[in-house]
Amino acid sequence: MAVPYGLAAPIATSLVAGGPVTIIWGWVAVSLLTFPLACSLGEICAKYPTSAGAYYWCFKLASPRNRLLFSWINGWLTMVGVWTISLSVTFGTAQLVVAGVGIYLPGWNVQPWHTYLIFLAVTGITVIFCVFGNRILPTLDLISAYWTLLGVIVILICVSVKAATGRRPPAFALGHFDPTPSGWTPGWAFFIGLLPAYTYSAIGMIASMAEEVHNPRYELPRAIVWSIPIGFITGIFFLVPLMFTLPDIATLLSVASGQPLGVMFELIMGSKGGGFGLWFIIFGIGMFCAISISCAAARATWAFARDKAIPFHKTFAKVNQTLGGGVPMNAILLSTTIQVLLALIYLGSSAAFNAFVGVAVMCLGSSYAMPVAISLLANRRKDMTSSPFYLGRVGTPLNAIAIIWVMFEMVLFSMPAVIPTTKITMNYASVVFVGFAAFSAVWYFLSGRFHYTGPPEESEEPSTPSQDEEQRIDDAVPKEEKGGN
Repeated sequence: MAVPYGLAAPIATSLVAGGPVTIIWGWVAVSLLTFPLACSLGEICAKYPTSAGAYYWCFKLASPRNRLLFSWINGWLTMVGVWTISLSVTFGTAQLVVAGVGIYLPGWNVQPWHTYLIFLAVTGITVIFCVFGNRILPTLDLISAYWTLLGVIVILICVSVKAATGRRPPAFALGHFDPTPSGWTPGWAFFIGLLPAYTYSAIGMIASMAEEVHNPRYELPRAIVWSIPIGFITGIFFLVPLMFTLPDIATLLSVASGQPLGVMFELIMGSKGGGFGLWFIIFGIGMFCAISISCAAARATWAFARDKAIPFHKTFAKVNQTLGGGVPMNAILLSTTIQVLLALIYLGSSAAFNAFVGVAVMCLGSSYAMPVAISLLANRRKDMTSSPFYLGRVGTPLNAIAIIWVMFEMVLFSMPAVIPTTKITMNYASVVFVGFAAFSAVWYFLSGRFHYTGPPEESEEPSTPSQDEEQRIDDAVPKEEKGGN
């Protein structure tokens, strides 16, 4: 989840939308509202512990008449979601680079094309690791885990001890709320500032681990559900010290690049070197996350091509066996090309990052809500009674809250951060979302309904290598990498 990065990258939007109250209590609200979705996904995943995830669940839960269409819709939601969440991380990391440079070059007049070129460089690095670093990805994830844990501890200690700009009273750190910069009414501004919700947007991808763990019916639901409280606690340890040492908000919002993280750390630490050190921790988390999520997006692209659901599926389903045991090279290129093209939005809109985050949350959230909605509304949860993680009587309210929260998220993440809007500050998330929806619908009528037969039937009791060694060899590339991501 890369919690510190997920909370730091959109911090400007949260400051605009109210400041400490939006940041702290918004994180509490997001965690509480996402927990029912995690429980609902855990229940379904326990019954269908397969690496295909949500679009396989839709196929199994929907009626025979609708299962192909529902799984197609869900698959495309997942596909667009992983492309845009990968883009949001790589682009957000590029903006972090700009913030880091700004520590030492505060007078740098950053142009949109500067940021775009940095984004291309970050994307290039992730592609290199996806293509040539196949075998070291699990090691990178292990390093990333330690980097994140130690980084949060270092930031907590450093900002708490140094506090060069002074210490804020609890009334400010936990109760200051000024939505004036956003132009929205106070209540709505609070919700607009919940952009860090995208930290939890990929919890459903834990299902990809189904082939990599022992007893997935037990382990996967626990992993999905516990990711919320663990992420919440990590976020609290990261955010609370920052709010008690927060510099002047107007100064942070006046940063020319629009990303105040570097200046914020510099002011808190009282030196450029100290600020750069803390900035580098967040930058490292962003790079680790960018590599992992880019690899995951490429593998998801490969899987959907294998299922004959995207144009030129034969080409993008090919695997290059000469690169580190097998790499879906064409799928990597497709996923990267789509992200590079979407990032061009930034040349015309300064709110492009919000749009990328918005599309990712809308697509992945709705892809997770679909099987929950089918189970609750169409099947009255009868399919879930045999789940090893059966929620019992609380299942219905938890499912309902999960669906309503995702629907509300889709509205929130379509909204601009500030009003009145211009073509530069407009949030184009809804445009991108509708555009991909239209493309997937057209492609379904042109090709999908003739060739798409649904996700491959996977055993609900995942096999071990000794039981199905030949199949594991054939599928080694995507499944191995899903384990590594």
